Amino acid sequence: MWKFITLILLPFCFSFLPAGKPVKPGTIITGADQTAAYLPYLKGKRVGMLANTTSIIGNRSIADSLHALGVNIKVIFGPEHGFRGNASNGAKVGDEIDPATGIPVISLYGQKRKPSAKDMAGIDIMIFDVQDVGCRFYTYINKLADIMEACAENNKELLILDRPNPNGYVDGPVLDMKLTSGIGKFPIPITHGMTIGEFAQMINGEGWLPGKQKCKIKVITVKHYAHHMDYTLPVAPSPNLNTQQSILLYPSLCLFEGTIISQGRGTHMPFTVLGNPDLKGKYTFSFTPVSIPGMSETPLHQDKVCYGLDLRQYDMTALRNSGKVNIQWMIEMYKAYPFKGKFFDMSQSKQMGNIDKLAGTTLFKQQIIAGKSEAEIRKSWEPQLSAYKTMRKKYLLYPE
Repeated sequence: MWKFITLILLPFCFSFLPAGKPVKPGTIITGADQTAAYLPYLKGKRVGMLANTTSIIGNRSIADSLHALGVNIKVIFGPEHGFRGNASNGAKVGDEIDPATGIPVISLYGQKRKPSAKDMAGIDIMIFDVQDVGCRFYTYINKLADIMEACAENNKELLILDRPNPNGYVDGPVLDMKLTSGIGKFPIPITHGMTIGEFAQMINGEGWLPGKQKCKIKVITVKHYAHHMDYTLPVAPSPNLNTQQSILLYPSLCLFEGTIISQGRGTHMPFTVLGNPDLKGKYTFSFTPVSIPGMSETPLHQDKVCYGLDLRQYDMTALRNSGKVNIQWMIEMYKAYPFKGKFFDMSQSKQMGNIDKLAGTTLFKQQIIAGKSEAEIRKSWEPQLSAYKTMRKKYLLYPE
């Protein structure tokens, strides 16, 4: 397996750091910011890249920066939310010419899942630089696999500019592969505890590409990073993860997309609050989802006052350091909700998802309904969770 993987740990080029902000010793330095490590490698090559608003060098788009440096970028591929990040959750995105650079942008979140053979014929190397948030149901790891598949099929190398995982712990039920979907394609827990570079190694090593193909990858590793470290994202990874709080709460609150409880879509504080109109009188905190173009056009409980939990003051450091997805909120909200039969009934709204596919198991919903304790629920995640943790260690590039 290892012949397919090259790691680069070369000196960092300081030319892209914001003026007046020298790097302190031990500062986390992303793969993209280490331009001296990969610019020579791109010289004379036709380049394709998978990028979005999180793909930055310093504080500027990587596409803009590399284009200005004369790198021959032939095509940019855009994931969910688009290359410039202005598409809502789940919205189909079309192809376009990027107005800033004149480079063709091909959407991989519409009719096309992966680059075609024709797309790949025009490039010599592919770059993947997208900030992930470390969750099974966040779609960028699926797009990583699609890009790896296209590279493997067309004998192209993939250059991964690695970035830290803000949710670097491992927790949750491992996906039952009978429940595979667009929000779960791999037998991994809710939080997989890996960077994109590490996850690419796992995809190769575990034979998760069709026909157990291998993709030749080169990883520019993050400097001064370990999985336990706090990492504040410099750019929102998607429209509804617009604060560091929402990013850290996302592994726990995204499960509520499989319920009648709003997670704050349709507000400017998504994934930091929970509520429902039927909880009036049980909670004093309230919010009202409305249509917000580019974030959530038709949110659950639109224009209705929702009552519930305000988690914006929750201790995020303690949450992350616990190394656990918080399932107590799900237990609490189910107990508080008066119409139990409606709680998981996705026929009520197109904005509700499938709780089994989100959790990765049919047991979770049954356990919540049955009133099982957190300890009982967590016990059912074994031995698969421990087996995953053991397997994961083979692919780590960074200390725990």
